[in-house]
Amino acid sequence: MLSLSIIIPIFNEEENIRALYERLIQTIASLKLTDFEFIFINDGSKDASISIIKSLATQNQSIKYIDLSRNFGHQNAVFAGMQYATKDAVVIIDADLQDPPEVIISLYDKLMEGFDVVYAQRITRNGESWHKLLTAKYFYLFLEKLSDTPIPLDTGDFRIMTRKVNQTVCEMPERNKFLRGQIAWTGFNQTYIEYERQARHSGQTKYSYPKMFKFAMDGISAFSNFPLKLATWMGFLTALVAVGMFVYTLYIRLFTNNYIRGWSSLMVTLLFIGGVQLICIGILGEYLGRVLDNVRGRPPYVVKDSNFPNSSK
Repeated sequence: MLSLSIIIPIFNEEENIRALYERLIQTIASLKLTDFEFIFINDGSKDASISIIKSLATQNQSIKYIDLSRNFGHQNAVFAGMQYATKDAVVIIDADLQDPPEVIISLYDKLMEGFDVVYAQRITRNGESWHKLLTAKYFYLFLEKLSDTPIPLDTGDFRIMTRKVNQTVCEMPERNKFLRGQIAWTGFNQTYIEYERQARHSGQTKYSYPKMFKFAMDGISAFSNFPLKLATWMGFLTALVAVGMFVYTLYIRLFTNNYIRGWSSLMVTLLFIGGVQLICIGILGEYLGRVLDNVRGRPPYVVKDSNFPNSSK
C-alpha cells in the first residue's frame, strides 16, 4: 500500500471544507490507508476558511495546513502543497466538491496497477453554464493543436501521481504554473479514468473570466511557440498587402485620373497594418512578461503560517 498526500487548495470555501473533510475521511477508510495526510493550502481567503482548517487540524493530526500571506492563485497554491507533500503518492483535488472525493479510490487503484500518473477525465460537467462549457471545450482543443506536449482533453488538476513525478514537477523553475501541462510534459507512464463532474456543493466559482484568460495564456505560452510564429506570418502577410497597395497606388497615379480618391484605401491600409502591429506587440509582450517573471526569481508563494514541522521551503 502506498501512503497518500491529498492536496486541497482553498480560497473562500468555508461552506465546503467540513463536507469535503468528511467525505475524504470516508474515502481513506474505504482504501484502508493508515498513512496519509490532507494538505490544505489557504490561498488568501477572506472568510473563515483558515479558522475551520485549524480547528480540524486540532482534531486530526493527519491534517496539515499552509496559510499563504495573500492570494497567489490556484496553481501556485497547488504547487505549494506539492512541495510540502511527504507521502508516496499525491492527489490534487479542489474543495468545491465538483470533483467527488470518492473518485480517489478509482485513481488510487489504477495507480497501483503500475502507472505513474492517473488523471480524471470529465465525461459530463454538471452545473456549469453553456458559455463556460463552450469556452473550456475550445480552449482544450486549441491547446491540443498548438502544444508540442500532448495534454489530455477535458481534464483539470484532479489526478494522482507518484512521488517521483511530483518531485520532477517541483524542480521546474518557471513562475507561471500550468501544472496539468507540466505533469503531462514529464512523460512517465500515464493513463486516465472517466468520471462525472458534479455541480458546486456551495458558493460561487472563484475563476472569473480575467483569471480564466490568464490561465489560458499561461498554458499556451508555456507549451507552444505558435503565437510567435503566427506573429511572424502576419508580418509577412501585412508586408505582401503593403506591396500590393504600393503597386496599386503607383498604377492609379500614373495611368488614371482617380488617384486623389485614394484616401479610403490609404486609411484602410494604415488601420490594417496598425492593428496587426499591435497584435504582434501584444503577443511578444505576453511572452516577455513571463520571461521577466522568471528573471526576477521571486518565489511563487509566501507562507504566513503552517503546522508542518519545517515550513521554510
